[in-house]
Amino acid sequence: MASEALTGAISTAQSVFFDFDGPVCEVFAGIPAAEVARSLVDVMQSFDPKLSEKMEGLDFMDALRISPQGGSDALRAVEDRLIEAELAAVKVAGDPTPGAVASLEAARSSGRTVAIVSNNSAECVREFLNQHDLTSLVQEIVGRPTYEPSRMKPSPYLLLVSASRLGVAPEHCTLVGDSVSDIEAAIAAETRSVGYANRAGKELSLAEAGADVVIGSMDDLAEALTKKPTR
Repeated sequence: MASEALTGAISTAQSVFFDFDGPVCEVFAGIPAAEVARSLVDVMQSFDPKLSEKMEGLDFMDALRISPQGGSDALRAVEDRLIEAELAAVKVAGDPTPGAVASLEAARSSGRTVAIVSNNSAECVREFLNQHDLTSLVQEIVGRPTYEPSRMKPSPYLLLVSASRLGVAPEHCTLVGDSVSDIEAAIAAETRSVGYANRAGKELSLAEAGADVVIGSMDDLAEALTKKPTR
């Protein structure tokens, strides 16, 4: 049963923003994320060996964040390699996250608009949605701004772009995300937030980051979204 806190977090939501990797899809379920990060280090090696050393041990998003330090050509090469890796990954990622499809359907059936707002590339999001016949459930896809990693979450940029495209005030939007950066972006954009704790220990980190509510199952969200938003 949906909790009172969850119901409250989405009661005024005219639009629901779903982060992609986690709430909708386990992007790197079939290809190890560490392998992707390693490939970005290898790309940087040909541009800036010292920076490639700095990228060692970072996850691929953090590696992308610092890649502009190697110059515009290096940034483009790293970004292009990451998009390529993401497209390959979603093709073997498997089924959507349990409860994700029900949540997307419930959001639309309740009269809300739906967007995917992700630090992953828009290309890989579209590929996955097309693969699983989910495109009709999503009105906007706002992915990582190409060659502008500084605008990824926790920046509010993606959320504000999505709200603008959908014609909804940010305060009438709710973001569902599984990372601290999602929650920080929601706070900065002045949207509500639902933390999705899909790993042990995330409940605490998401709550401490300021999530309005934390859930452990996307099915709980689907149930709560069956209710019409409060205008």
